[in-house]
Amino acid sequence: MLPVRFLKENAQQERGETARMSSFVGAIAIGDLVKSTLGPKGMDKILVSGAGEHQSVQVTNDGATILRSIGVDNPAAKVLVAMSMTQDNEVGDGTTSVTVLASELLREAERLIDMHIHPQTIISGYRSGLDIAKKALREASVESKEHFEGDLLRIARTTLSSKILAQHKEHFAQLAVKAVLRLKGSGDLDAIQIIKKLGSSMEDSYLDEGFLLEKKPGMYQPQRVENAKILIANTQMDTDKIKVFASKVRVDSVAKVAEIEAAEKRKMKAKVDKIIAHNINVFINRQLIYNYPEQLFADAKIMAIEHADFEGVERLALVLGGEIVSTFDSPEAVTFGTCDLIEKVTIGEDELLRFSGVPKGEACSIVLRGATQQILDEAERSLHDALCVLTTHTRDARSVPGAGASEALMAAKVLAEAQKVPGKESLAIEAFGRALLQLPTIICDNAGLDSADIISKIRAEHANGNHRVGIDIENGKMADVYELGILESFMVKFCMLNSAAEAAEQILRVDDIIKCAPRQRAPDNRPC
Repeated sequence: MLPVRFLKENAQQERGETARMSSFVGAIAIGDLVKSTLGPKGMDKILVSGAGEHQSVQVTNDGATILRSIGVDNPAAKVLVAMSMTQDNEVGDGTTSVTVLASELLREAERLIDMHIHPQTIISGYRSGLDIAKKALREASVESKEHFEGDLLRIARTTLSSKILAQHKEHFAQLAVKAVLRLKGSGDLDAIQIIKKLGSSMEDSYLDEGFLLEKKPGMYQPQRVENAKILIANTQMDTDKIKVFASKVRVDSVAKVAEIEAAEKRKMKAKVDKIIAHNINVFINRQLIYNYPEQLFADAKIMAIEHADFEGVERLALVLGGEIVSTFDSPEAVTFGTCDLIEKVTIGEDELLRFSGVPKGEACSIVLRGATQQILDEAERSLHDALCVLTTHTRDARSVPGAGASEALMAAKVLAEAQKVPGKESLAIEAFGRALLQLPTIICDNAGLDSADIISKIRAEHANGNHRVGIDIENGKMADVYELGILESFMVKFCMLNSAAEAAEQILRVDDIIKCAPRQRAPDNRPC
């Protein structure tokens, strides 16, 4: 009897063990791809896209950036990529750790399935292991009270130690902490502008307490404005030509063309007069400002700034306390932006505008310097991770030991509790503990250290109750991480643990992969 086919032609289906193995292989491959970037001695990846003149190159060890940039076809691999993106959006760091932990959980699960243990039994064991690990992590966390700023600095140094900024981590940790402390607990990272300028060295990067905008005022307009009253707009400031698609205007003489141009100029002048009637001295527009309106603003002694990109305009509106407007008939209903001083500053060979004394006092700008665009891009990603982690810590000011100590601590608790559980579930709990231990092991391997020797000594210390011991990467031995000042944010570690376990469970539940038939293109009936 022929098998019954119920799927469309060209649709594919993988069942049972085949589907499960396909998921495991894809997810483990993603973990293997990024695990060499883990830790202070992790390696970088070069990501190349495009070709020829349009080829772009990224050099990074940021897990989220790597996974975001690669094209993935395996469904389980896509689950891990999505999980890494979520970790990046939620807490900003731990994107590599969460991917590696999830892939190691699946690697352990693959071994258990080869021993004919049912996936639901493994899932049950993993849930028990997760509960034990979370409880151990909470008990190990320490509230940052009297030493809040000091803990922020230690967490920033730990975060930056695995980035391109590691050589200058003290300098950039200070920058990041100063910027986050200016937020006064609001956690609004939009108030921190990061500007990249080629030239000089990375240690010449600095924090500017004003807000910088990479634009210039128009010709013959004021170049410095005190007590600025600012109208922020998103409106067309060209000559208001007729913009109906495929429209044509037919005239019978050149004089008629001149009349049309004169009418357009009158229309634009009326629009500029409405803007001037708001009694402002600065006009910032998201779109271009053409020559004629620029001249009118110059005559009225108004600084006009054009083509501030949309992100820049939104951030400016936030920082200056104004609202973006597109119509100008009701000046009394407009919320204007204000600041004490707008002036030009020079960074490298470029001129920028600095807004000082803005209503949102926590606003600031970090100017990054570097030799190449790739270095600047990676420095921005590294600094953004540090800022995200620090703002996360300001919301939940608990810290845990870093350098693999937290993972070893959780693994020790999980493995100890596994011995008290009867049945096959204990094997899954043990597997959860072994997966946790893989993170410090990989950190050692990436640094060229003897991971078997160091991790066995750390496990012995944790088994004896000394939960402060982690990896001293610089000296290639175990050490007290609190003495080394290596701390991590509790929420970053907690989210990493939760996300990895949930993603592994979701993939473990799969026993069928169905790929829909590709959409058929309409037949091309055009004549040859």
